[in-house]
Amino acid sequence: MQVRVEQGDITRIATEAICLGIFQGVQRPGGAAGAVDRALDGALSEVLTDGDFSCKKGEVFWLRTHGKIGAKRVLLVGLGSSEKFSADVVREVSAAAARAAKSLSELTTIAHGAGIGGLDPQIAAQATIEGTLLGLYRFEKFKKPEEPIKLERLRIVEHRAEKLEQLQIGARRGQIIAESVCFARDLANEPGQSLPPRELARRAQGLAQELGLRCEVFDEKALEQLGMGGILAVGKGSDEPPRFIVLEYNVTKDSQPIVLAGKGITFDSGGISIKPREGMEAMKYDMSGAAAVLGAMRAVALLKLPISVVGLIAAAENLPSGKAIKPGDVIQISNGKTVEVTNTDAEGRLVLADALVYAQRYNPHAVIDVATLTGACTIALGKEAAGLFSNDESLAQKIQRAAQQTGERVWPLPLYEEYKELIKSEIADIKNSMNKGPLAGASIGAIFLKEFVNYPWAHLDIAGVAYDVESRLYHAKGATGYGVRLLTQLLQNWT
Repeated sequence: MQVRVEQGDITRIATEAICLGIFQGVQRPGGAAGAVDRALDGALSEVLTDGDFSCKKGEVFWLRTHGKIGAKRVLLVGLGSSEKFSADVVREVSAAAARAAKSLSELTTIAHGAGIGGLDPQIAAQATIEGTLLGLYRFEKFKKPEEPIKLERLRIVEHRAEKLEQLQIGARRGQIIAESVCFARDLANEPGQSLPPRELARRAQGLAQELGLRCEVFDEKALEQLGMGGILAVGKGSDEPPRFIVLEYNVTKDSQPIVLAGKGITFDSGGISIKPREGMEAMKYDMSGAAAVLGAMRAVALLKLPISVVGLIAAAENLPSGKAIKPGDVIQISNGKTVEVTNTDAEGRLVLADALVYAQRYNPHAVIDVATLTGACTIALGKEAAGLFSNDESLAQKIQRAAQQTGERVWPLPLYEEYKELIKSEIADIKNSMNKGPLAGASIGAIFLKEFVNYPWAHLDIAGVAYDVESRLYHAKGATGYGVRLLTQLLQNWT
C-alpha cells in the first residue's frame, strides 16, 4: 500500500473519503471533525445528536458530502470511551475503517488520537498505519478472493506543520512493522505441505539476502556435528529433514547481541503421542514463534535499529512413523544433558533446548525465546495474553513495558524450583514432561527450558495468542503474527 503524510486542510483535500474518529458521548465534535462538521453545515452533529451513530469502538457510519468539501464521503469511526482510549484502540478503529473502505482505491484519514486523544503524534501515526494494514490482511495464496480489496492508497493529513515530521516517522515505522507482521502471518498460515523445514530455511535465506543479513542454515549432518539431539530426535519421524537457521543483524566480534529464538515446528501431529483429530489441521501454526522471530528480524533491519540482534530458528516436522522418537527414549541435547522423552507431543521444548544452548556462544546480553509451547498456557490465560517466564526481573520488566506499548499482552507466570521435582527422571538427567496429570503445564515447559540457559533469559509461551484471536479488530482469522510488534518494540526501547 502507498502511504503518505502531508500537511493540509482536511476539508479541502480531494479524495474518495476522509476518515474521522469520534469518542462516545460527543455531540459536537472538535478538531478536524469539528472543521468538517462546520463545512457540512452541522451534518456530523446532527448524526450524533439524533443517535444514528453511537461511536462504539470500531462502529462505522458513512456520510455523503454533496460537494460541500473536497472529499466525496466522510467515514465516521467510533473511538469508544475516551477513558479507555489508547494506541491499541487506534489500531482497532483504523482496522475497522480500512475494512469499511476496502472497495475504494484511496482513503484519507487523520492520525487518530494525535489531537484530541492526547497521543504522541508519532505513536498515533504508527498505530493508524499498523491498524489499517493489519485490518486489511488476508491469506489468499490458495483461493480466489471473494471480495477483492481495492484500497491501495492511504493518506494522513495534518493541519499543523510542527507535527508533520513526527507523523511521517511514525507512519514509516508503522508500515514497516505492519508489513513484517503480515510476513509472519503468511508463514504461520502456510500449510505444512508447502512450508516444511527446508522451505522455511530457504525463505529465511531469501529474507537475509534481501535485507543484507548474515544467514547460516545447518542441515542434518551439521546438526549431528553440533550434537543437536533435540532437533534431530523430533525430526526423525518425518521424511522432511530438520533445519537450524541462524540470522545475524549488526553482529560483530565484540558485540553482545540480543538473541531471539523461535520454535519452528512446521507441522505438529504430536508424533507417536498423537494429537486428537479435531483441530489438528491448525497445527501448521506451531511455527508461529519462528515466524515472529523472522518478522522481527525483518522489521529491525528495515528500521536500521542501532543494536546487535541474532535470530535462531529450530525447525522440524513432528510426525509418527517407524523412525519416530518413542516415549521412553533418551536423547542428548547439545550441552550433553540427557532427556527422557515421556511425551513426544512435548517436542517444542526439545528443539528449543538446542537453540538455547547454541545462543551461549554469542555471550548474549539477553535471550528471548518465543514458542507455541503448551496448551496449558491457553487454559491459564486464554487468548488475551502470552505467558511470560524469566530468570531476570529487569528483562521481564522490559518485555512488560513493550507489551503495554504494543497491546501484545504478556502475563508473568512462575518458575518455582519445586517444579523441577516434577520432571526428574530415573534414567536420564531430566524428563521432557511429567506423568502426574495436567499440573502447572506451562511452568513445567518453562522450567525444562531454564535447564539450558546460563544468561538473562525470557520465555514467551504464545500458544493462545498466535492463532484465531477474535478479540482484536485488527486480527483476521488464522495467524495473528503475535510477537513481531512486541519484539520490535522491545529492541527499539533497548536502543
